[in-house]
Amino acid sequence: MKLFINPNSNLAIYEQIVNQMKNLILTGELKSGEALPSIRKLAASLEVSVITTKRAYDELEAAGLIRSVAGKGFYVCEANKNYLKEKQYVIIEKTAEELVENCKSAGMSEDEFKTMMMELWKNGK
Repeated sequence: MKLFINPNSNLAIYEQIVNQMKNLILTGELKSGEALPSIRKLAASLEVSVITTKRAYDELEAAGLIRSVAGKGFYVCEANKNYLKEKQYVIIEKTAEELVENCKSAGMSEDEFKTMMMELWKNGK
């Protein structure tokens, strides 16, 4: 499992961890029942505070994506992928609404917007 912390992101570090782990679960890279690194091990590998990784794990557990097994660690739960996907779509839609508003404020035409989006889609990672 590879996670990346962007120090320039507007998101808090724990939110970056949560979002990336949600994505790994949704894409199946993290499978149901798979053991996760301990809170301390994850903190050390990301060079962040144990408190930060604990908060991320708490958020993921509250969302029902991971579970804690006393004395053994954290494991990926059987996730409802449709539910996760829908939640991601809601976030994307909100972001898109803000983007469209910014483009309109900048005087961008609908055709210019579509062209930009198609280029970003083609060249995206």
